Amino acid sequence: MWRYTLKRLIQGIITIWFIATATFFAMHNVPGDPLINDRSVTEDIRANLEAKYGLNRPTHEQYLIYMGNILRGDFGISFTQKNRMVNDIIREHFPVSAILGILAVVFAGLGGVLWGALTALYRNRLPDVIIMFLVILGISVPSFVVAAIAQLTLVNLNDLFGFSVLPVAGWGTLWHMLVPSMVLGLGTMAYLTRLMRSSMLEIVNSDFIRTAKAKGLPPTRIFTTHQLRNAILPVITVLGPSIAAITTGGFVVELVFAIPGLGRYFVQAVQQLDYTVIMGTTVFYGAFLVFMVIVVDLLYGWIDPRVRLE
Repeated sequence: MWRYTLKRLIQGIITIWFIATATFFAMHNVPGDPLINDRSVTEDIRANLEAKYGLNRPTHEQYLIYMGNILRGDFGISFTQKNRMVNDIIREHFPVSAILGILAVVFAGLGGVLWGALTALYRNRLPDVIIMFLVILGISVPSFVVAAIAQLTLVNLNDLFGFSVLPVAGWGTLWHMLVPSMVLGLGTMAYLTRLMRSSMLEIVNSDFIRTAKAKGLPPTRIFTTHQLRNAILPVITVLGPSIAAITTGGFVVELVFAIPGLGRYFVQAVQQLDYTVIMGTTVFYGAFLVFMVIVVDLLYGWIDPRVRLE
């Protein structure tokens, strides 16, 4: 197990290095000057920033400075937000994105397992047809479209009742979190539903299920104890990447619902060409995704010894 763990950690470090390198050279190929924007800096500040980040040096020297800062955990200073470190932006606003992501994952996980099990249980019948139709819609429709429709529905609903049933935008209470988390987790829930359905249908025809039926076990016990427990393993496998994808994929949802998460600041940084914020958040999100994948791989390797042997 230790050898498997070390191997996955080394692979993760290489992946993070590749993400950081690709981000650096991609941002350096973007036309424009990162120090020229609506809040133009003075010559003294510009000289200090150029000296700190080596902006007046060759690209390979800038790359070495950039990687050295990352190894020290320093993502730099924002070029557009006065006196704000990128580390402070991540520290203050990532917890908001994480809370929203956790709620979306809970919604997606519970919904995916429930609807996937129901579609397998009622295969080729009306519930299966209806749920699979909705699943296709959930996978096909982009999150920003769903977010806009959900917000418009809330506005009409509040006008109809004459009071605020649920907040249209903002952050601070559980009621502010409900609709954005559902919108954010909808696509993942649809994907998990399809995965759970396929897994359940494979389990139904397994030898141990036929043995359980031959022994005369009640259908409810067969379903909960044998089918559901074994069919949920593939869902657990993709849950780690799904957590990271949901947490890092809420950019548009946060922007639509005016949620002060890290994704919203990332979108603003792209619009304002705030290079340090863009590179810092990209590397941070990439490292978070890699970390979640490694955690799930280690858990799955601990649960299933065949993974370690392979």
